[in-house]
Amino acid sequence: MNKALKIVVLAKQVPDTRNVGKDAMTPEGTVNRAALPAIFNPEDLNALELALRLKEQRPGSTVHILTMGPFRAADIIREAMFRGADGGYLLTDRKFAGSDTLATSYALSCALRKVGYDLIVAGRQAIDGDTAQVGPQVAEKLGLPQVTYVEEIERVDEGSLVIRRRLEHGSEVVECPMPAVITVNSSAPAVRPKNARRVMKYKYAMIPTEIAAAPDSEQARMVAAHDYLQITELTVADIDTDENQLGFAGSPTKVKKIENIVFQAKEAKRLTGADADINELMVELIASHTLG
Repeated sequence: MNKALKIVVLAKQVPDTRNVGKDAMTPEGTVNRAALPAIFNPEDLNALELALRLKEQRPGSTVHILTMGPFRAADIIREAMFRGADGGYLLTDRKFAGSDTLATSYALSCALRKVGYDLIVAGRQAIDGDTAQVGPQVAEKLGLPQVTYVEEIERVDEGSLVIRRRLEHGSEVVECPMPAVITVNSSAPAVRPKNARRVMKYKYAMIPTEIAAAPDSEQARMVAAHDYLQITELTVADIDTDENQLGFAGSPTKVKKIENIVFQAKEAKRLTGADADINELMVELIASHTLG
């Protein structure tokens, strides 16, 4: 009989880097997240979809989101629940502030030891850093095998996964024992849309800090009456850590500057669909070696 799996998806609420402006950096050299719109990291959505598909193949399996960030990061846990996740964990504490990939992966690995897992799934990289380091670092800290650039989970055997990975000039199929960490590419299947019934069921899901801010609200009453609406909140005190490896103290990487570069054409030409215009364009492209 197929074993039910506890699948944990590492996800991140990221600033929308398409809207970087002059206020994007703090004086300390970190991203000023308050100045940018916050979104669900795109490749983490691909990771969520693979996790949900695996859940559907294994009856009784669960999918939970683990994210580290400020209180507003609970939004992506709710969004994941609207799409099919069972719940999530928000790792939040001022002591995590300023974490680079090394400190982030350390905190996440400590939280994962606490919550437990059979499989850890993450997006390949976050758009606010593009390092692709956190997933592999988590695997190393937990002593787990890892598979990167995952495009599809082709088969689940007892104790192992058969995975197709996307490489630069093709793909390869590998087998990996579980538990494991896999990181997922944007070439993996797109995430499913939010389900209207799940939106109605989970729209009141909250973390304890949100409940404490409005204890007499309708949302707080709903959460008190239904356990499935309670999103777990974890702080440094809830996980076994060396605080010297957290936040600024545990982060050797420092961001010095962020620039928003906009490419502008020096000249433009308007073409019609006439044969003469198309032929002229083709001649220019060939002459400039853009084609051919």
